[in-house]
Amino acid sequence: MEPRSARHGRRKKQRNPLITICVLSVLIIAAFSGLLHWLMNREDTSAVPPSSAVSNPGSDTGNIPGANSPAGGYSGTEPPQSAVLPAHPSQPQAEDGQASSPKDTGTTEKVKLAFVGDVMWASKVEDLLKQHGYDYPYREARTYLENADLTLANLETPITTRGQAQAKSYIYRSTPQALPAFIEAGFDLVNLANNHILDYGKVGLLDTLQALDDAGVKHVGAGKNIGEAYSHVIYEIKGMKIAFLGFSRVAEDKSWYATVNQPGVAQTYTPNLALEAIKKAREEADLVVVMAHWGEERKDKPVQHQTSLAHQYIDNGADLVVASHPHVLQSFEHYNGKWIAYSLGNFIFTTNNVPATWETVIMNAYCSKTKECEIELIPMYNKWAQPVLMPEDEGKKLFNRLSQISINAKVDATGKLVPNDSLNKPQ
Repeated sequence: MEPRSARHGRRKKQRNPLITICVLSVLIIAAFSGLLHWLMNREDTSAVPPSSAVSNPGSDTGNIPGANSPAGGYSGTEPPQSAVLPAHPSQPQAEDGQASSPKDTGTTEKVKLAFVGDVMWASKVEDLLKQHGYDYPYREARTYLENADLTLANLETPITTRGQAQAKSYIYRSTPQALPAFIEAGFDLVNLANNHILDYGKVGLLDTLQALDDAGVKHVGAGKNIGEAYSHVIYEIKGMKIAFLGFSRVAEDKSWYATVNQPGVAQTYTPNLALEAIKKAREEADLVVVMAHWGEERKDKPVQHQTSLAHQYIDNGADLVVASHPHVLQSFEHYNGKWIAYSLGNFIFTTNNVPATWETVIMNAYCSKTKECEIELIPMYNKWAQPVLMPEDEGKKLFNRLSQISINAKVDATGKLVPNDSLNKPQ
């Protein structure tokens, strides 16, 4: 018997020639009809006005927001090489973690940064969270936090269930269960360079780093070693690269300092390493922001080391300095065209009977690629670990007091910081 392939081949050769003739006839008729149609319509086609002959450029993208605008979102097949970090951890990310901000509408050249002061979820705050829910601190303030391109805080607590309590007057440890509500409220980056991040030792710090990394919250000011502690984080938003660093001049002792082989904080008792880190960030970013921890508690004016360090930071490349630790609002300063916020006070912290510690602000910085920032203050009242908006008259009183203590600056009735080189000049 012949193989199946041979039989199949022979059947193909024995086709009826009538079928072939019919197929050829159909093809000839179709070709003739197409030629006739082209000859009849070529005059009409040439008469189409240029404005209607082509649809709007990029219309094949449909209604995808930002598909035709680099400022509104990246639409290529590869992520832009200049992007560094997304502006919010909850947004979809490319394979290398790069993306543009979901808060970034591309409608302005200014980037909005929202800063708050000290945040922790331990001690009496933890009791309130267990009673009212982990989102309790943000219920009133969330509206003001979410609408920024980036929202930042000083995290004044380790996030851990382990470690050994250090021998000091006040020690804090916060549960990881408090972190999701913090992220949901809009926070993107935290400063860890402070005098509580090692309250439960190096184990507590390492747990904190891991918890933040797992949650997608960026951090500065502390690390597994000195290289990580002094490293900057860069975000790219609206075509603008913004670098953040964190330094502390408050630590229990030198064992808290990050070294080559030891986890710890980026100390700034001696400023050389901090200044080198600022210069390095300056080479890579359009805007450099320093988050510092310093000063004396419950004093509303900066002490000498605060002003000295802040000026050195700016002289070596920082464009904005925002600080914490005194647990009260301190002066603002306009120095060489740059803004310094010496302390933003408590945002979410333990309660007490000192009214000055209840006053705080959300500080909005509107910054441009020209390295200039406009500052707006939203006055908040925070007695029970839940910041709420101050009544208008109380807010104006706060602005007046801040104007009286600020250096080369005042706060107008709307909360805007205004340069005033004749006001409260430093001695």
